[in-house]
Order: sequence, then structure tokens, then C-alpha cells
Amino acid sequence: MKMITEQSRQIPVRDEVDVLVVGGGPAGLMAAQAAAKVPGTSVMLLESRGSLGGNMTQGLPLLGFLGRKGNQVINGLPQQFVDRLTERGQATHHRACPLHVSLTMIDPEGTKLLAWEIMKESGVKVLMYVMMVDVIKEGDEVKGVIIESKKGREAILAKRVVDCTGDGDVAYRAGCEMAYGNEDGIAQPATLMFSMRGVDSRKLRDAVADHPEIYDIDFIPNEFFRPMDNCTMVGFRNQVQQARKDGYNIPVERTIFMTGMAEDEWWVNMSRVSGVDATDPDQYTKGEELSIRQNEEIARYLKAYIPGFENAYVDRVAPFMGIRETRRLVGEYVLTEQDIFDCAKFEDAIAVSAYPVDQHHPVGGDCTLMWCEDCYDVPYRSLIPKKVDSLIVAGRCLSATHLALASVRVMGPAMAIGEAAGKAAALSIRQGVQLRNIDVPALQKALRDEGVYFRD
Repeated sequence: MKMITEQSRQIPVRDEVDVLVVGGGPAGLMAAQAAAKVPGTSVMLLESRGSLGGNMTQGLPLLGFLGRKGNQVINGLPQQFVDRLTERGQATHHRACPLHVSLTMIDPEGTKLLAWEIMKESGVKVLMYVMMVDVIKEGDEVKGVIIESKKGREAILAKRVVDCTGDGDVAYRAGCEMAYGNEDGIAQPATLMFSMRGVDSRKLRDAVADHPEIYDIDFIPNEFFRPMDNCTMVGFRNQVQQARKDGYNIPVERTIFMTGMAEDEWWVNMSRVSGVDATDPDQYTKGEELSIRQNEEIARYLKAYIPGFENAYVDRVAPFMGIRETRRLVGEYVLTEQDIFDCAKFEDAIAVSAYPVDQHHPVGGDCTLMWCEDCYDVPYRSLIPKKVDSLIVAGRCLSATHLALASVRVMGPAMAIGEAAGKAAALSIRQGVQLRNIDVPALQKALRDEGVYFRD
């Protein structure tokens, strides 16, 4: 590879804060709000895109708020966020689901606005359209980050940094040990969501409920879908196979779509971009192009083979491709799939999750779901790098195996973990200790005071 030498230069310091949160998705929003709730803590949130909310703006449901026994396992600030959306008619109730345990539909545009409102109310400084391009370190301690924008390169100094980038960008730049994908180095595939309006939902629901011999649904009895309630339909393998015989190019083995906020609206989760490393812009670009082409064929398929979609049309496309997996921290503890199946309890628990191991196969177009009997703890140590100080991670870049990440990556757990990470960052400053040495029981109490659920 041809190389050049960049000249050294002085970089202006744009700001100095106590807690800097990098990434304004589900985990980042909760982290910033939680940190700002600790009195006297100045907080800044960085986001590279033009809106806050991340995957919450893609038409995806919030997964994981309920446990296998129907009890609520995600509460605290995430539930307060949902409550405020619900008051505006922009979120549904948490519906128990035999396949995904629970799902909650939210309005993408309403989510963007509420995210802004909460950041303003919390006193969080928000800076958008900036890329975090490097880390400022002294020895093993992170002291801030370097950002790049149309204004040029600038520095932001912070006592603690919370990596909510999803891709572990801060941890990676800080020299933390990272993992990627499965044993062959292949991550779960990406998907570009889109919504269709004009769907005759009554016709769709009745056809599925009345004719299970025609419309196969994975795991869930077809009658489950007859009520006009939020749901995800996963199956229609027979229709996919027939469409392929008829010349359609469908990238997945199953049809997956879910209710939107309007009665005639369904969001489609079927494009499949495999083998793409979303930390490589060339691969990411090709993935976006491929998913757009796939979605055109998928919409044509739905209109031809799925009852109720005959007169439907594409209404909205997600603002960016949804990434299920890239880099993962290798932290002080690596959460494993066995921990999930064993319903593991940890003394340093900071969140609880009940979502299944939902693995979209890195190779091929199918998916496997595996459940634990109840729920499992997420340990604080899975947010902490082995050697680097003043840095904590949250969201899907936490320390977990490939299969464990397939469970803990979804938005409900990500929001809960973000709340814990932000709170820990602020409390560690107050306690005068490094994040790895924080008083965990004090952190747990602070989270309980905000309504966070813990298993006794």
C-alpha cells in the first residue's frame, strides 16, 4: 500500500466535559441522560449522522423489555422513554411474543424529536455531523477524542468516555483488545429496513390465521396474528420457495415483516448483506447499494405472494443499513452463550436481558433462535477494557462472544446497558476512582433508584 506522511499540527480544543458519550443511538442516549442525572456532571454527546436515535429510527421494534415469564426486565430510563412516546401515541404496549419474547413498536420520527427533547432537558451538549477519528491518551488513560468535521480536526477532552458507537470505534482507537465476527471472522449480516403502506392488514391477518397449511409461520401458532395487535410475522418459507422457482431473487429463506404505527403499515426486514465489514467504508458502500437492489425485488415479491400486499407501496426506507455486528470489546469478562442458556447471575450485574440468541447466519439466508428459560444478567465487567482506563463501552460493542452478542445486541438490553455505563462514568468521577474500581453496589443502588430491574 502506498503511504504518505502527515505533518504534525496543533489541534484546537473545542470543549472539555466530565463525561463524553460517543454515539447517539439507543445506548448513547441512555448513557448521556444517566450521566447528566448525577448532579454537577457536564455531559457531551457526539453523533456522526443527522439525527439522534440510531437504530430506533429504522422502523425496528424495541425488543427485550419483557422476560420469558411475562415480567418486565427492562425498566428505568428506557421505560421512561417509551412512556413518553406512548403518551404521544408513538409507541405501542409491550406485547409478549412466543418467538421474540416481547416487542414494542415505536414511531421513528417521534423518536428523533423525543431524543432531542430529553438531551435538552438533561443539559447534555449535543454535537452532530462529527466523526471520532482518534483518541487522546496519556499512558493507559483515555483523556478525550479527536473529531473531524467540515470545520477540520478538533479535540474534546473528557474525564470519562463512553463508547456507544456500536462498532467499538473509541475502544479500537484506544488500543483495546477487540474481537470480530464468528470463528471464521464473519459477522452477522446487515439489513436495510423499509416500510410498505396500503397493506390490507385485515386480509393479511385472516389469511394467515385461517390457512396455516398455506402460510407457514415459524414457531408461533397462526391464530396469534388475527388480533389487530403489534406483531412480527416470520415464515412464509413456502412462498419464498415458490417465488424462487418463478424467477425471483430472494436473499433470505424466510419472509420477515412487522407492524408499524399505522394500521396499513408494515416494516420489512428481509434484505441480507452477508460478509460485509461495516467498519470498511468500501464494503459498507457496496452493502448499501446491494440492499437497495434487494429491497426492490423483495417489495415485488410481497405484492405478488403475500395476501394483503397486492396494492401496497414502499413508503419509507431506513436512513442507513442496520448493522448487527462488527467489533466487540474483549473486556474484563466475556459474556458467553452458556451464560445466557444458564440464566447466569452475576454479583456485578448492571442489566437483565431475556432476549433469545437470535443469530442471522453469517453465511446463507437463514436464522436460528435459541432461548434461555428465563433471563440472564449482564455483568459490569463486560463493559470494562482489560487495560485502558477512563473508558467504558455500551451497546453491541460490549464484551461478548459472537453468539452471546446475538442476544444482547438488541435495543432493549442496549438501552439498559447504556444507562448503566453513563451512570458508572459519572459516579466514578464522584468517587474519585477508575471505572474498573467503582463501588458496584453504589452503582446498582443508583440504578435501582431510577427504576432499573434487578433479579433478587
